[in-house]
Amino acid sequence: MDLSAIEKQISDIVEEVADMAELKAGQLMVIGCSTSEVLGEHIGKAGSQDVAKALYRGIQSVVEKRGFAVAFQCCEHLNRALVVERDVALRYGLEEVSVVPVPTAGGSMAAHAFTQFTDAAVVEHIRAHAGIDIGHTLIGMHLKHVAVPVRPTQRLVGQAHVTAARTRPKLIGGPRAVYEKTPPNESCT
Repeated sequence: MDLSAIEKQISDIVEEVADMAELKAGQLMVIGCSTSEVLGEHIGKAGSQDVAKALYRGIQSVVEKRGFAVAFQCCEHLNRALVVERDVALRYGLEEVSVVPVPTAGGSMAAHAFTQFTDAAVVEHIRAHAGIDIGHTLIGMHLKHVAVPVRPTQRLVGQAHVTAARTRPKLIGGPRAVYEKTPPNESCT
């Protein structure tokens, strides 16, 4: 497996999804990742710290440049909890849980992120502004309402299929509601 190619693939995807989501500094992107699937294996069966390290480098290169925050989703053994920087947990009022992700309970990606963050915390739930799912890890439960699928140009990381989403506020109101900011509508009828 060409780790530098994996690093480049994920970096390009994160950059493109951040653009499509119009992600701003301080907003959240959730990343779910199966390093097993990246290697062409069944999810949860062949986790790789080397793949996790390459992915982390690619993701962080974009995060550091653009200033948004990232949350790494753990595997189902930790109820898909999330690794975040503690300041992100405090800023968003996220409730911390007590667990240390390891490759066999949390997944290789989340376990690696936990060791790399400045002051890592694990939380149960977030409402991210955008997300990337690498290898069918089911990140939807951690996206704000309303999730909108986006299609990055690069659809694979290694052998893993990639899906992504941005979010938008709910459209509310009835027939008189306006959903785009345009010159004022002066009519009352």
